[in-house]
Amino acid sequence: MSAVFPKWTNRLPLMIVAGALLVGGGVVAGVWYYFTPKYTRVGYQPLQPVAFSHKVHVDQLGLDCRYCHSDVERSWFSNIPASSTCMNCHNQVLKDDPRLALVRESVATGRPIAWVQVHKVPDYVYFNHAVHVNRGISCVECHGRIDQMDEVYHAKPLSMSFCLDCHRDPASFIRPLDKITDLGWRWSEDPAEHARQQQAQGRRMVEHWRVESLQNCSACHR
Repeated sequence: MSAVFPKWTNRLPLMIVAGALLVGGGVVAGVWYYFTPKYTRVGYQPLQPVAFSHKVHVDQLGLDCRYCHSDVERSWFSNIPASSTCMNCHNQVLKDDPRLALVRESVATGRPIAWVQVHKVPDYVYFNHAVHVNRGISCVECHGRIDQMDEVYHAKPLSMSFCLDCHRDPASFIRPLDKITDLGWRWSEDPAEHARQQQAQGRRMVEHWRVESLQNCSACHR
């Protein structure tokens, strides 16, 4: 009497288990590698409740980042400005513009504007803005050319490897303290001269400010 099923079906359960393990392993590896800030947050640009243009305020009008983000030099957190800060100018400039209705309402009621957070790091990461800013690391290194953005977007990956690139070689990123918020600043317009000056001056500032180049996350001393 002939068999109902071919002999290879005896191996079918084992083949299913092996296939499931391979597929599952591939999915886990893909999630592990690609579900990082480099792939999931770069380019993130949420719609904000008020259309605030950094390009207009910073690039065209020349406002310093610290006018709005006033705690960045003394706090771990770069604060979002209160609506009253906006009205310091807009009580005279465009004071009746409908685009600013939510700002005026916020000032009148005391309810803050529900801005959508753009830049995030994992919960286990503690990033201190004041330590980095006071040791010559410009806003542009982590946030990109904010001064050129009409709507802020997530420009850099902020991943572990991204942070370690700087901590392993701070001389390539550090700059004079008076140039921290000058996002387009360079030592020279000539790329070769800029690179030469960055290394020479960078090493000097790293030594002067006692910024350690380490293979861990304790690279900056106050």
